[in-house]
Amino acid sequence: MFRTLWVLFLLNPMIRVFIGFFTSPVVVEKSVKLREEAAPFIHGKWTQPQNLHITLQFIGNVDRDTLTRLLKTAQEVANSFRPFRITYKGLGVFPHIRRPRILWVGVDSGAGTLRRLAKMVEIANKKVPNIKPDTKPFHPHVTICRMRRVDDRKLKSLMRRYQNFVFGEEIVNRIAVIKSTLTPEGPIYAPIEEFFFPQKDF
Repeated sequence: MFRTLWVLFLLNPMIRVFIGFFTSPVVVEKSVKLREEAAPFIHGKWTQPQNLHITLQFIGNVDRDTLTRLLKTAQEVANSFRPFRITYKGLGVFPHIRRPRILWVGVDSGAGTLRRLAKMVEIANKKVPNIKPDTKPFHPHVTICRMRRVDDRKLKSLMRRYQNFVFGEEIVNRIAVIKSTLTPEGPIYAPIEEFFFPQKDF
């Protein structure tokens, strides 16, 4: 692991990271179909399929020592959790339907367990120096588009049609420390290390 960390910081003393996990292929597939339907009236930066994820805690820029601590706390959280099932359902926007900026897919069943996981991650990382807790409450979602221009009427119609639409489900069985590299074409996300929960039977 330490050789890998040395390579990560070879060109830059700081890297941008968050704690989370990538969504299942079925969610990716249905999100791509949604994009094809909505692209004519929603203009903005659509999340690339391989980047669809849930953020449990955004961290920001860290040095190598801080990242080493984050990897240890992520392992501790993973060791104390168990796999659980979640269902992706419906669409929503941030901050408000009258001023939509972010289009997201929500989480239905399993959302409470997901909140508990996010809280455990936040509490574990409080003991890591220089890590500031998120100021916004955790809301389980997958960002699919950062909107610049949108036809409000068509957006509301889209949200009504997808209100009870199930994008898929999956077993959440791991968390990851994920590197985020910002580029003019959009961010590139790459897991630094994944930590799997002890297995249980479903």
